[in-house]
Amino acid sequence: MYEDILRFYKQSKTYSNIPNELFKKYDIKKGLRNEDGTGVLVGLTKIADVVGYEYENGEKKDAVGKLYYRGIELRNLIENLNTNVIRGFEETCFLLLFGYLPMQEELNQFCLYLKNHYELPEDFLETRFIRMPGKNIMNRIQQAVLALYDYDSAPDDTSVENTLQQGLQIMAKLPSIICYAYQSKIHRYNKVSLVIHPAQKQLSIAENILYMLRENHQFSQLEARLLDLMLIVHAEHGGGNNSTFTNVVIASTGTDIYSSMVGAIGSMKGPRHGGANLKVKGMMDEVIKTIGYCENDITIKQLLHQILNKNFYDCSGLIYGMGHAIYTLSDPRSEVLQSYIKELAKTKHKSKEYEFYQRFERCAKEVIYEVKGIRVSSNVDFYSGFVYEMMEIPEDIYTPLFVMARTIGWLAHNIENKVYDGRIMRPATKYVGIKREYVKMEDRE
Repeated sequence: MYEDILRFYKQSKTYSNIPNELFKKYDIKKGLRNEDGTGVLVGLTKIADVVGYEYENGEKKDAVGKLYYRGIELRNLIENLNTNVIRGFEETCFLLLFGYLPMQEELNQFCLYLKNHYELPEDFLETRFIRMPGKNIMNRIQQAVLALYDYDSAPDDTSVENTLQQGLQIMAKLPSIICYAYQSKIHRYNKVSLVIHPAQKQLSIAENILYMLRENHQFSQLEARLLDLMLIVHAEHGGGNNSTFTNVVIASTGTDIYSSMVGAIGSMKGPRHGGANLKVKGMMDEVIKTIGYCENDITIKQLLHQILNKNFYDCSGLIYGMGHAIYTLSDPRSEVLQSYIKELAKTKHKSKEYEFYQRFERCAKEVIYEVKGIRVSSNVDFYSGFVYEMMEIPEDIYTPLFVMARTIGWLAHNIENKVYDGRIMRPATKYVGIKREYVKMEDRE
């Protein structure tokens, strides 16, 4: 029976085919991208700026990557964070939301508000996780966030003030949602003992994630610091990234924040976006399985050529973790983490593995330039999976941690769009099909 449906689909290609030349003819930007690969401008923002290239005499030129949060360069932000306490992510959230760096008392009040909303509704754990575990953590997070709508006394109030309150409360609950979704999944499907640790108010978001994930509660200061930094570098990336744009598009209809957040999470799930580090991890696992922690550049480059020639791993021709839609010479998010990754690798006795990642990255840059004539850098996804692996964070949690971090960016843009635009987002497409008359059933051939 389904074969008939497939036959209908194959027949439909006669009517549905859109030749590539029509996109050029009508100056249509495929994927909302210009001919030089840059994104089509669709809005204005003061939240973040992503710099990966520059123009010289009208020509696009490669440049050292920079990421600005409210005008503060990421490197500058991370270098000057207070290292005595682990709440850099919370300080970054304050900056992105309100546009300025908080005084000590302001940050204390902000953190206290989040901590007071760590806890899930009374029956949420039992009804939404233990009784209804999900096979996919990202899907389960979507369901849980949407379920919070039913516990809200004013869920459809889309005023800026209420949206801010709702967004912060969702973010505060995400560590519990992520960890409980994971624990209930492995309990049901992997027959692992169910371990539930309630969120602790004395801990930051990064610390709580490690506390709730680990059966023995234990984590090192370095692990917590690095996870905090991972959340910071993933917190925001401009208004044009797919999940943030999705969030703003949905919110522009006037719907509730739970719906717009769930849409953004669905976008984040995709392997071309938030799931990219899983593709890197899968590729690198296969590489190491094939050649080990090889120290021979020639062997590594031979394998890289196989990848580009679609003869290795998933045969996509992509070297995952290399290159970025905006960054050219470097990804600042990857660069600012290197010293911390190196230190963690040393403490975890993984220095050999870290050195291999660096060697593989260098060889990949050289091979890509040799084959394609373009200069690329590793992006943040190339190392993030390795970092999480060293911290014994399960793969199921990789992309959810991206959600945890980026929720603040989604909220900031949601509010900014409400305040300074407010119109429903509605781009246009051009019809290029044929015009026909309706044919009655008895006259169809």
